[in-house]
Amino acid sequence: MHREDPHRRLREAVGSVIEQAGADSSLLEALPKRWEKFADVALLQRGAFSGSEWEALAGEALWGAVADALKVERVGRIGEIVGERRESSVELLLGEDDFVVRRENGVDYGYRFTQCMFSAGNVNERRRMGEVGRAGETVVDLFCGIGYYTLPMLVHSQVEHVHSCEWNPNAIEALKWGLEHNGVSDKCTIHTGDNRITAQELTTIADRIVLGLLPTAEGGYDLAVNCLKESGGILHIHGVAPASDHDSWVEETIQKFEKLAPQFSITEAARVRIKSYAPHWDHLVLDLELRPRA
Repeated sequence: MHREDPHRRLREAVGSVIEQAGADSSLLEALPKRWEKFADVALLQRGAFSGSEWEALAGEALWGAVADALKVERVGRIGEIVGERRESSVELLLGEDDFVVRRENGVDYGYRFTQCMFSAGNVNERRRMGEVGRAGETVVDLFCGIGYYTLPMLVHSQVEHVHSCEWNPNAIEALKWGLEHNGVSDKCTIHTGDNRITAQELTTIADRIVLGLLPTAEGGYDLAVNCLKESGGILHIHGVAPASDHDSWVEETIQKFEKLAPQFSITEAARVRIKSYAPHWDHLVLDLELRPRA
């Protein structure tokens, strides 16, 4: 029974490597207590197995022991999400191929996990995006990544078409795979490059717009107004708000859109807390409905 506890298995497996190497057994007190598992991959948290003593042990024996204990074939270690393109800096510790397929709510996402990020904590929002789209709608996804929200909309709703904007070539490669693999390529147009340029081509076409960029999508607010149909529509705006005061961020966001789009009346349609973003800060999604003023 105890053998089914992954923490116990990890301690036993790594302990054996430490003993064989004649290393200090106190290292076991620094074993990671959390990791993420999907498909045949275990992603260790940033800082796991770090430091000179661990570096002296690093190699096939250690990573193989970790993989056996966690019942996976590949092991990676999470780094910082870096740069304007939000690129993952995951280090592949065991295995040669970094391509993985994650199936979630009936949608397959395929991507290289050392090059693209995937937030498991956003699962409910991805599901929700598959439910909110209406028949015949044209959607603009201004920061689409590998298709986090584009794909569930196309697979599960009756939207007519999604225009997906992205500038990270690794994410675009993954998005193309996802569109083809899920059988929805004909309902999506990918706009490659800086959306400050590409979205200018999408003037007044959208019934619904996704602004899924953290910590703020404010750089896309004017683009969203430009893309929205003259008859208005719905905006899904991601952002970070103080955990103790969501209202201030919501009110500030509405005020910014009132200045950008005085031709519309703006109402809050929904407010969703996704998860904690950092200590005392939450990741929120604000749905705003914009309609022409009478």
